[in-house]
Amino acid sequence: MTRRLYPARLTGTVAAPPSKSAWHRELICRFLAGQSLPEQVSGDDVKHTLAGLRALQSGAPVVDCGDSGATLRFLLPLAMALGRRDMLFTGSPRLLERPLSAPYPVERTERGYRAAAPLPPGRYALRGDETSQTVSGLLMALPLLDAPSQLVLTTPLVSRPYVDMTLDALRRHGVTAEETADGWRIPTPQTFRADDGPIEGDWSAAGWWLTVNALQGGGITVEGLSSRSRQSDRAIVDYLQRLPETVDVSQTPDLLPTLALLAAMTPQVTRFTGGAFLRRKESDRLHTAAAVLSALGAEVREQPDGLTVTGGRPLRGGVTVDAFGDHRIAMLCACGALFCARPVTLRGGDCVSKSYEDFWRDYAALGGKVEELTE
Repeated sequence: MTRRLYPARLTGTVAAPPSKSAWHRELICRFLAGQSLPEQVSGDDVKHTLAGLRALQSGAPVVDCGDSGATLRFLLPLAMALGRRDMLFTGSPRLLERPLSAPYPVERTERGYRAAAPLPPGRYALRGDETSQTVSGLLMALPLLDAPSQLVLTTPLVSRPYVDMTLDALRRHGVTAEETADGWRIPTPQTFRADDGPIEGDWSAAGWWLTVNALQGGGITVEGLSSRSRQSDRAIVDYLQRLPETVDVSQTPDLLPTLALLAAMTPQVTRFTGGAFLRRKESDRLHTAAAVLSALGAEVREQPDGLTVTGGRPLRGGVTVDAFGDHRIAMLCACGALFCARPVTLRGGDCVSKSYEDFWRDYAALGGKVEELTE
């Protein structure tokens, strides 16, 4: 769908949606503990994980991961640990282009990935600078095996707080991983136990409302967030107090588009570093964030591992931009349009459903002015 977005001031109260990252992990732990899975969840990625777990229950031969890297990287080693060599894991063309970074035996086919053998216990050496999801997937699968295993990181780990979220979910379900100097040791045998704790609000999604609130000088209240959350994007609170001139996004990658908008409206030069792996997200997120902000009128230079944003220039708008199939870029367009002098036309904004199914509903409820166009 194509939408025309108008400059506006947002006001009111909005509830943060449930954390996408927490839901992936919680669903898997509940499944392994023998708990009933929910009938419905929100967000395309979490829906794919739920459907994949039901496929594991039913013995279905194919898991469609859609565009969800977490679904693929979490459920593939889990299926192997459960002895499901027959399962094919498929997904969108973009997903299958992204690195799997799998240190276990898988067969790549035209349609996706198939397990080449059961997941063996042992020593796993893996890169940490491509995605933390491979680490999390193994941390959830290896406790099921009949002998201990060890994870060894051969490069620094990006997105470490997401691994901490995995470790927290495992602990709540009675499973431990022993941290070592260069990774973790996973003792066995271990049994997952039931836990029905609530799913906390999503700081990544809420970061957009918090940033708009700061840029417009108040008016928005966000509910449902935990100040003690392990989510890395809780750091948005500190960045809104003071945006440093250099920001390393290696541990807060999902904040890059949000912080780039903040930087574009802050009268300073901000250099974002540590984000080379963002080129392998739903889009080349460094390129697409730079392209969108530049189209709106900001001064943004793309770097190999980040962006340089010269802030303080008024945003012009009056352009048509594309979401590039990336939910976070769609939300960047929507929130950037609020501060433009002229309306912005956005193509492909429905992709927000990947992580924030009710984004457009909440945007309109807060006073965002949206006109749906006939294509």
